[in-house]
This record gives sequence, C-alpha cells and structure tokens, in this order.
Amino acid sequence: MEAGTFILLLLAGLGAGFIDAIAGGGGLISMPALMWAGLPPHLALGTNKMQSSFGTAAAVMRYSSAGLISWKQVRLAAVVTFAFAGVGALTVTRLSTEILKAIVPWMLLAVAIYTLMCPRMGIHSERARLNSVSFSILAGSALGFYDGFFGPGTGSFWTLACIGLLGLELTRATAFTKVVNLSSNLASLLIFIFASKVRYDMAAVMIAGQIAGARMGSSLVIRHGAPLVRIVFLIVIFVMIIKLLSDQL
Repeated sequence: MEAGTFILLLLAGLGAGFIDAIAGGGGLISMPALMWAGLPPHLALGTNKMQSSFGTAAAVMRYSSAGLISWKQVRLAAVVTFAFAGVGALTVTRLSTEILKAIVPWMLLAVAIYTLMCPRMGIHSERARLNSVSFSILAGSALGFYDGFFGPGTGSFWTLACIGLLGLELTRATAFTKVVNLSSNLASLLIFIFASKVRYDMAAVMIAGQIAGARMGSSLVIRHGAPLVRIVFLIVIFVMIIKLLSDQL
C-alpha cells in the first residue's frame, strides 16, 4: 500500500468515526475514500463494514461507560436487528435497490424538516408511545432489514424512532442507535466475510482512525449533549440527501 493511500485511509477512518459517533453518516467519508483507493464496489462495502464496526464498538463502549445505555432496554432490539440485517444483506444479492434509491432521499428530507420544525425535539425525555418489546420487534425488524439491504440514513431513522416512539432524549437516543448500528454492521460484515469481500489491510488502517475518531466524537456528545447532536444530525442528513440525489442524476 502506497504512503498516500495509507494516509488517506487513516484520515478517512478518523473523520468517519468522529461523525458516526455523533450523528451517523460516516460512510459519506469512508466509502468514497475506499473507492478512491481502487476497490470495486462490493469489496469497498465489505471493507467499510469491517472498519465501521470497530469505530461503532468504540463509541458504544464510551457511551456505556458514561451510563447512557440501558442494556436491558436495548438488548432485544440489538438481537432482532442483527437477525433482520443478515436477511437484508442476503436479499440485496438477489434484488434491485433502485426503488429504495429513489425514495430514501425524500424520507430523509422528511426527517430533516420534522427536526427543524421541532427545535426542542429530544431535549428532554418524553412519554414512550411503545413499550420496549414492541419497539424492539417493530424497529429492529424494519430498520435492521433496511440497513442490511441498503443502509443510507439508518442511523437517522433509528434516532428519530428512539425519540418519537421510545421517548428518549437525543443523547440517549444516539447511544441506543450506536448499539443497534453495531448489531446490523456485524450481521452484514459476516455476510461479506463469507463472500470474501473484505480487504483486510485497508480495513486495519481505517480501524486505527475509526477508534480514535469515535472516542473523540462520543466524548463531545457526552460533554455537550443534545445541542451538538442536533446540529451535526441535520448537517449529515442534508449532505446525505444531496449525495443520494446526485447519484440518481
């Protein structure tokens, strides 16, 4: 691996881990970097899943040590998400994702508009609209399958679901999202490993950056709370909308 490629992937991992730990969307940085490094799409996807899994795990550990994760509340959601993400990853090898490519940017736009119109969204805990078991089965199956099948915006959808249906405040919703994201990442990663779609040397370089970035990002969330998450959350959503629409065009 050339020195320039090494530095690019290390910095991309650092940036992706930092953004992912705060609001998700780190793939906007890591995937283009892996494609620039010369990897074909499926190999880039598998390598990206491996490096992002380590960064997400680092963020989960940081949030857990800060007491922001209720493991009793999240464990069923993580199990359901893992199972359905695996099904989604297997399904995508047989079906087209064209319909999702067309509708997901507009779904993300709806999330962004809702967030902008509700400036106090997630500032305080609210009354839950679903109990933990119902939420875990509903959100875990739908969003787990979606993440394995397609993926963009999954973290945003999880965060909004945690706030709107579980009544979590934004910081705890972000921590919950990291746990279920890790679950779906690991399920998808297993599929890519068995399909020999991981470039391990490039993943290792990005993992070093991911872990450092994830620790920095999660520390900022713990220190500054919901206002920081809200700002980065909206920026990531709008950047993702622009990218997905430009890909279509």
